[in-house]
Amino acid sequence: MRPARLIVTRLLMIASLVTLIGAQPARALSLLRDPDIEYALMELAEPILQQAGLSASRMNVLVIDDRTLNAFVVDRDTIFIHSGLLLKMETPQMLQSVIAHEAAHIANGHLVRRPQNMRNARTAAGLGLALAAAAGAASGNAQAAAGIALGAQGSAQRMFFAHTRAEESSADSAGVAYMARAGRDPGGAVAVMDIFRGQEALSAARQDPYARTHPLSADRVRVLKRQAAAYAGKNAPGNADLYWFARAKGKLSAFTRDSKWTLSRAGESGFADVGHMRAAIAWHRQSNLNKALAEMDRAIALRPDDPFYHELHGQILMESRQFDAATNAYARAARAAPDHPLILGSYGRALVAQGQFGKALSILEKARARDGRDARVMRDLAVAYAKSGQNGMASLVTAERYAMIGRLEDAEIHAQRASGLLPNGSGGWQRAQDVLSAAKAARK
Repeated sequence: MRPARLIVTRLLMIASLVTLIGAQPARALSLLRDPDIEYALMELAEPILQQAGLSASRMNVLVIDDRTLNAFVVDRDTIFIHSGLLLKMETPQMLQSVIAHEAAHIANGHLVRRPQNMRNARTAAGLGLALAAAAGAASGNAQAAAGIALGAQGSAQRMFFAHTRAEESSADSAGVAYMARAGRDPGGAVAVMDIFRGQEALSAARQDPYARTHPLSADRVRVLKRQAAAYAGKNAPGNADLYWFARAKGKLSAFTRDSKWTLSRAGESGFADVGHMRAAIAWHRQSNLNKALAEMDRAIALRPDDPFYHELHGQILMESRQFDAATNAYARAARAAPDHPLILGSYGRALVAQGQFGKALSILEKARARDGRDARVMRDLAVAYAKSGQNGMASLVTAERYAMIGRLEDAEIHAQRASGLLPNGSGGWQRAQDVLSAAKAARK
């Protein structure tokens, strides 16, 4: 299997699964891609994943832009957490307990039965392999398609995603063990369970997705409390866990909560640089560039080698149309983290805005090679190729981007255009055939 086909096939699968868990029938879900938040989540997850026997180097913990409370897995490589659940967590142990529980579903083989469940759910809902916005903001057409496909999504999502009570109890026990072996207090799992107390008494429409897909029971809660009690008070959260939890939750809340609220609570985590970072975001959202940059300067002064603060500095400048300064900030971030795909993608985007298309191409291709899920990188790649006179490659990348966000008719049009412009049998031409095959399969 060629790399391009592997990417298309995996995105087809993940996008289909993400469509199934939408909280509202007509709403497609999207990922919140932020290098700082994703790094922080992996810092919190790594010791847990190691105890679960999972490779932290190949796994990702990604945030879905959804205010409801849920977390789930669909393959062995990714744990998805809703933004609403992340903001609801009060301690790093609570968040790590969620990660441990989902890691247990992977390690214990609970995903083995998913292909059959997917076929059953597809039949129940008439979904086929409709793509959702698994890798970026969905277009209006994708949302409409998702609305049609998800007309019967309630029963289908429960059929596909719901774990059995036996699986949940198994994941609870394994998660407690992972936490304990990693030196973390598994009492966080009990605190998470308390959030969903009483959910089963509600109608399905009023329940949080986590309660619908992770069945609760009084026996399960009692057993979990007894298991966690054996380790109570033995492992207080370390400073690193507290710090990265504050970074992840603090940055997410700064971008999603009211900016006045953020400014009044910017320093509540107790970490000075996190407070400056949050204040910078709040001032930026109020279009006060001078105060935003002043706060970023303070944060960077405390952590001068932190690539993610330089990346945020670049974002603030970029969104304020200070392209030259933004490019310089992103370049500093890329020097500090030369292989980080999201940072490279931002750097390439700034280079495109500056008109440095040749340099942008090399940076953006490097970003895409390391993470093929960022639709923004593909959009910027297409612009850079077009501006460089490589129209065939521009059409190819556009076709791949449309396929990834669920617009297969548009993807097919651009793939056909790319096939006519690229040398027959070349790598790019073969990739265009992969998109055409995916579009044909989706129609069937």
